[in-house]
Amino acid sequence: MTTPEAAEDPPPLRLWVDADACPVTIKQLIFRTAQRLRIEAVLVANQTMRAPRNGYVRTITVPDGPDVADDRIAEGVRPGDVVVTGDIPLSARVVAAGGVAIGVRGELLDDATVHDRLASRDLMEEMRAAGVETRGPKPLSPKDLQTFANSLDRTLTKALRKRGG
Repeated sequence: MTTPEAAEDPPPLRLWVDADACPVTIKQLIFRTAQRLRIEAVLVANQTMRAPRNGYVRTITVPDGPDVADDRIAEGVRPGDVVVTGDIPLSARVVAAGGVAIGVRGELLDDATVHDRLASRDLMEEMRAAGVETRGPKPLSPKDLQTFANSLDRTLTKALRKRGG
């Protein structure tokens, strides 16, 4: 007599962080969130980073070079994982892999939103290449930090529910 195979548990949720350009205040919030929710936060950068030794934060240092950190994140992300990044092309790769991306100002980039953001980014890049001066992002405000914290909490809670965690 054969027994039905037990359904495999989904892998644990990971919170990936494109850490090179991630503001310190966002990283600190991520450290606290990872510990509170007991999820692994993986910071990927091309330089050595300081992170708490709380058992929930891991750092990966990659060689310097264009998109090396992005490539490492895109290779490691699994369906349902959450990635914190301001990089729109990386966000598109994350969404294609079944993950969700959150910008440092709390903007959620999923299958419904990332394609429009990618098109806007490409348009701005064409304008800059044509010599049009564009402004960079404004400094992160306390309101931006609160919006990010709320978006991260909602997104992680939803992802944990989907995984049964």
